[in-house]
Amino acid sequence: MNPAPLSGPPRVLVLGAGSWGTALGSLLVANCRSVTLFGRHEEVNEEINTRHANTRYLPDARLPESLRATSDLAAAAADAELILFVVPSAATREVAADLAAAGISDSAVLVSCAKGIERGTDMRMSQIIAEQFPRNPIAVLSGPNHAEEVSRGLATCAVIGSADEAVAVALQRLCTCPHFRTYTTDDTAGMEIGGAIKNVFALASGGASGLGLGDNATAALVTRGLAEMMRLGCALGGRQETFIGLSGVGDLIVTCYSHHSRNFRAGLALAKGEPREKLGADGMVVEGVVNTESIYEAAKRAGVRTPLIDAVYDILYNGTSPAAALDNLLTRAPRPENE
Repeated sequence: MNPAPLSGPPRVLVLGAGSWGTALGSLLVANCRSVTLFGRHEEVNEEINTRHANTRYLPDARLPESLRATSDLAAAAADAELILFVVPSAATREVAADLAAAGISDSAVLVSCAKGIERGTDMRMSQIIAEQFPRNPIAVLSGPNHAEEVSRGLATCAVIGSADEAVAVALQRLCTCPHFRTYTTDDTAGMEIGGAIKNVFALASGGASGLGLGDNATAALVTRGLAEMMRLGCALGGRQETFIGLSGVGDLIVTCYSHHSRNFRAGLALAKGEPREKLGADGMVVEGVVNTESIYEAAKRAGVRTPLIDAVYDILYNGTSPAAALDNLLTRAPRPENE
């Protein structure tokens, strides 16, 4: 009989030493044997190890002294029992291949924490990871989780998804603490699709704010965005109840209203005339920009009506101004709300 997954405090490897990777690593320290961040920037790794800070990505956070960082993937992966993928969605395939080349145990639990859909394949991040590691248990972590607030110990909820209930429950035990409450589900498809799509609507919300449209417009945008998320998400394999949960509407609300959201801030910049090519110039990946194209194409292949996604796509890739995109949305033919 195989032992229960993560039955004891595991050795953890977090792939990615950005804001979310650092926040998750700091969270896991209390319940795990060791936690190591893998990052490619030596100056960031050195600051984490010597000053217990990551001022590049989390300037206000004091990190646990036991949290370590390294650029030696092979050494960090060799004995890892729990591995979190906290890299940009566009880098997941490459990082998974690098990890496979480094070598890991077949029993190591792999958790996708990135939010995106791969262009051309329509694959979710957990599917890309599973393709590279078919023997390993796979899970997903998602929800309305700004790294800045998690790192400060502010109350947060998240969802852990896995087809294997024992894996989900084991991860729930490791990730739960007084300020971070987790729930479980087996609908990883719904979790990941919701997490990817909400970034597109956050761009739209930032754009609406930049145009000075007010709270009424933002509330309408979030509500109609949820309707699109559910239509497309169910067509791509998610369950409706997941989209009205933390990884769906919860994540949608937080990213559409908060200035912590890179996507919201990018939408503000678009409304002020900033070109797409300059978004994320500070080195912080704006997932909504990367994923608008892949989600737009997935919607077209699925034959799902997505006017808000189409509008953001037109702004980013067809040169439509935010004001013109708004006018196009508001002057469409009237229709029943639930159609």
